[in-house]
Amino acid sequence: MTAAEEARAINTIVLAFAADPAARWTWPNAQEYLVHMPRLVRAFGSDAFAHHGAHRVEAYAGVALWLPPGAKSDEEALLDIVEGTAPAAVRRDAPGVFEQMAAFHPSEPHWYLPLIGVDPAYQGQGLGDALMRYALERCDAEHLPAYLESSNPRNISLYRRHGFEALGTIQVGSSPRIVPMLRGPR
Repeated sequence: MTAAEEARAINTIVLAFAADPAARWTWPNAQEYLVHMPRLVRAFGSDAFAHHGAHRVEAYAGVALWLPPGAKSDEEALLDIVEGTAPAAVRRDAPGVFEQMAAFHPSEPHWYLPLIGVDPAYQGQGLGDALMRYALERCDAEHLPAYLESSNPRNISLYRRHGFEALGTIQVGSSPRIVPMLRGPR
């Protein structure tokens, strides 16, 4: 996808994460979620468009935003968004969550998947698998590992099917459990 497709991709991610434990912990109120989640998606993954790491399937029914080695999420913007919009308990615990995420993040060159999602109307049709296969072929061609954090326990089986292994657990205070996962180079 190109930057011109960013808005459509973000809409899919927002729909896909509407029941995500970490996203809804951050904004339990539907209106707050709909207002602030698009900003979080931009800060977390929109660099994927500039680095040819944004992929879609079936007319935006599914979207994956991958960051190549050297590209990063806008961590300062992420924290600013959460600190400026989330409830007090989330603002208290979010810095610790971000610190733990950073501690698990690999230091060697790798592809990072900050966001992948399928519109709920199309889930269960193999679109997540298609998105994963496409990107992991590139990782394999480059002999690079892939890394992600699963914020939804329902998705862990998808990642395991594609060779990811859990590295531990991220959890601070009232936050839901997040599982950092790594897939070695092939």
